Amino acid sequence: MKSIIKKYFSNFLYFYSFLGNKLFVAVLLSIGIGILDGFGLTMFLPLLKLSDKSESMGKGDLGLGRFSFINDWLISSGVSITLVSVLAVMVVFFFLKGIVKYFSGVYRVMLQQDFIKRLRMKMLMGFNKMNFRSFISSDVGRIQNSMSGEVDRVARGYNMYFQTFEQSILVVVYIGFAFVVDFKFATLVTAGGLATNIIYSLFYKLTKQASSRLTLRSNLYQGQIIQHVGNFKYLKATAYLNDYSKKLESTISEIEHVRTKIGLYGSVLQAVREPLLIIIVAIVILIQVNFLGGSISSIMVSLLFFYRALTALTSMQGNWNKFLETSGSIDNLKKFQHELNKSTEIFGKTKISKFNDVIELNNVSVSYGNTVVLDNLSLAIWKNDTIAFVGESGSGKTTLVNVITGLIIPDSGNMSIDGIGRKEISIQTYQKRLGYVTQEPVIFSDTIFNNITFWAEPTNENLQRFKSAVEKSSLAQFIEGLPEKESSKLGINGVNISGGQKQRISIARELYKEIDLLVLDEATSALDTETERSIQESIDNLKGYYTIIVVAHRLSTVKNADRIAVMNKGCIVDIGTFEELVSRNKMFKRMVELQEISLD
Repeated sequence: MKSIIKKYFSNFLYFYSFLGNKLFVAVLLSIGIGILDGFGLTMFLPLLKLSDKSESMGKGDLGLGRFSFINDWLISSGVSITLVSVLAVMVVFFFLKGIVKYFSGVYRVMLQQDFIKRLRMKMLMGFNKMNFRSFISSDVGRIQNSMSGEVDRVARGYNMYFQTFEQSILVVVYIGFAFVVDFKFATLVTAGGLATNIIYSLFYKLTKQASSRLTLRSNLYQGQIIQHVGNFKYLKATAYLNDYSKKLESTISEIEHVRTKIGLYGSVLQAVREPLLIIIVAIVILIQVNFLGGSISSIMVSLLFFYRALTALTSMQGNWNKFLETSGSIDNLKKFQHELNKSTEIFGKTKISKFNDVIELNNVSVSYGNTVVLDNLSLAIWKNDTIAFVGESGSGKTTLVNVITGLIIPDSGNMSIDGIGRKEISIQTYQKRLGYVTQEPVIFSDTIFNNITFWAEPTNENLQRFKSAVEKSSLAQFIEGLPEKESSKLGINGVNISGGQKQRISIARELYKEIDLLVLDEATSALDTETERSIQESIDNLKGYYTIIVVAHRLSTVKNADRIAVMNKGCIVDIGTFEELVSRNKMFKRMVELQEISLD
């Protein structure tokens, strides 16, 4: 039974995982619409008999056959059986149907919005909990496409799925009524529906395949667009824009080719729907008149049920095909959510309200695949200590910082903070006490105030914290010289300011957090010498007030550090002051000589 449900109702279960029993309310409303519509159509039977002199009914007899309970109910209520009373009953049924249909439509819209909101929130929360290792090995284009364009397609798919579901309920209800009125007629309806479904099933398969290809191409396109925008300056400066654009043009052509196929399949289905319907209607009329000997009234009511059932069936088939157009997106999101769940970071429970003493790394090792990046490394970082990590590219500096900042859990060994093991720590509480400045400053397209305070309310307390952070990062004079002061807009990626100003704003943002540790990962390597010196002075002014961890390629940046750790092949090969390392470590001395740094 479970395998059957999984095979045929997997999409229903997917939507149910978000909405729960609310879906069954929508199903009951759809059933109510079908039943009320069926009873309303049934009233055509006595209506036609009353208007047809060749047909006769006994006194108080509506000629409803198996639906005679309606007749009995009217008689017991004292209602006279007349043309007016029959029409009134019909109007009541259809009026009630309209009311239920209204509430069903409103409820379905509310459910759809609830589903979209829950889907977006679930993916956002899942992405936020994704461990850093999984993120750096992920396809960024796929992540962006899944969380934006794919959600919109799944929302359309949800709507089409439940329109299909509603139409299928109506088909069952109409056929049920048809069986009650005329068993033979119901058999013909069922046979006609099955016959048309053979044609539709072929196009369903083709549409589903095309939908999967569309999702793959869309993921690729999103990744290419991200790279196109991110590398725009380089591509434009080197006249590579047109060359790279050819890759995008090729992907766009493939996407539109698949969309055209999907549209073609949909057009074919729409084109054959009405001719098939009319053919089946004509066949049923001939069979009813020439072979089944039905009365005019029973034939007309049978045709009403038949037409309703086939209309619902063809509408169901059309909506199902539209749903299949989005099935690739639904499969993609299912897989994406599964991957997010598998890569969820494990958080400890012990909160870190302040860094008080020491960060210790004991025999820490980290590997990526078969490549060892950190090899049995041990280190202690004391409170308000300034420590720098230097070494050639690939020596493990950035990975070591990723371990210290809590982004990566070591494969073996342990990191502890004030004696508390990494896996026991509520890592976000620790990271709240940590400032992080990278080579590429993180600048948001907003004001200086919002960039530094991260959109905090401009209360007196927050304004004082803002001014303190600005002073410590040597930004005060720059901001005062701007016409709009701290309300000045920085533009996309800080296009309106220099590299040094971006770095100061990044530093100010971290200081505004009221941190204990400040991590500078190649924070000045992209700056010119004069700007680097200015930033370095700002950093030196922070010594003794914060625990400062510096990753640097330029040794002039770390000359004043309390300790410098020299790294090679994932190990710390030596550690000491600048002068100590120059005097005893040949590797470090060679690095100093190559960068022509003064030893004075």
